[in-house]
Amino acid sequence: MHIENFKIFSDLVESESFSRAAKLNGITQSAVSQQLRSMERHFNVLIVDRSQKQFRLTQEGRRLYESSKEILHLYERLDCEIQEMRKVISGNIKLSTIYSVGLHELPSYLKTFMQEFPSVNVHVEYRRSNHVYDDVLHNAVDLGVVAFPLKNRQLEVIPFKTDQLVVAASTDHPLAGREDVAVKELEGFDFVGFDKDIPTRKATDEIFREAKISLEPKMEFDNIETVKRAVEINAGFAILPASTVAHEGKKGLICSIPFRKKTFTRPIAIIHRKGRVLTPAMKQFVALLTGNEVEKSDSQGEAASPSTNGRKPAAKTASKK
Repeated sequence: MHIENFKIFSDLVESESFSRAAKLNGITQSAVSQQLRSMERHFNVLIVDRSQKQFRLTQEGRRLYESSKEILHLYERLDCEIQEMRKVISGNIKLSTIYSVGLHELPSYLKTFMQEFPSVNVHVEYRRSNHVYDDVLHNAVDLGVVAFPLKNRQLEVIPFKTDQLVVAASTDHPLAGREDVAVKELEGFDFVGFDKDIPTRKATDEIFREAKISLEPKMEFDNIETVKRAVEINAGFAILPASTVAHEGKKGLICSIPFRKKTFTRPIAIIHRKGRVLTPAMKQFVALLTGNEVEKSDSQGEAASPSTNGRKPAAKTASKK
């Protein structure tokens, strides 16, 4: 019995899907089925109750899953401890992030991290918020980055940064040129928003409710780039993080207007599954994003460069994946 057997089995139980477990481990669906049958033969027990339409473990299967998680946790902790003893920062980091943060907040950090730790490969997935949570909970990725983080007993939430929300409007919009705007003054104007299940849209709806105004979006989109394009052609105003429209503001395409006597913010956080053992590379990446110190060395596994903590990250160069 190899450690990979326990990993595949755990992924199968947590996803309740043979195809999902196969994708997570880079194997075929039939290979997952063969692994399950092999474990059943090895322990001489029935692990999955095949008489049920839905995926359901037998009593022995539940015990095996619990032990598999313990074995995997011990293995991951041992692997991390040995890496730390060798003072090697290498390996892979799988990151799932919402579009706006991935495109506008992370690139400078990623560039700095890759310069300092060239032996670490960071793979970034751009996803909708609900998919980021799914990726983290199902162990498809190591870390996630979300806005307005939800409380979940299975997740650790690490604060990253906070964005200020502003009114974004075309330079041809009646609001253009204003120094600020009250929420109530937005009533009557066309509004471009995110889809209802996106956290920033929920926050926007709450802003309108508090001001006791009614605004239904003229257009709804699932990503920030499309929202901005609609604002540019004067299809309506939008409420967006200030950092995401800074580039368009410099080019004279979009006006960024702060709220009058009000400050609305968008908290951004790093999430990972509770109990997950973070590798030295993951710890360094989280430390860079949060500004916390992590002890470093000048070993072969990492670049001998000074820490970026306390200084501004390098300019954006990372491209969309």
